[in-house]
Amino acid sequence: MGKKIDLNRSVHELVSEEPEVATIMFALGFKKIVEPAMLETMGKFMTPLKGAKMKRIDPEQMRQAFEAHGYEVEG
Repeated sequence: MGKKIDLNRSVHELVSEEPEVATIMFALGFKKIVEPAMLETMGKFMTPLKGAKMKRIDPEQMRQAFEAHGYEVEG
């Protein structure tokens, strides 16, 4: 695994660095992540783990989704 992701960083930062993050999160149920306005507002303070808690998504499911796309998950 060459790519690393820290699930405690803001969604905005992560997507800015790796646009694929938005695709993975969209598939997990974060449908509004593809809306630029949401990414620019909520995405600046929301982390993937906080979002998972709000949407009642198992953090382990999120970890597995990122690992399946070649990420080494931190956080």
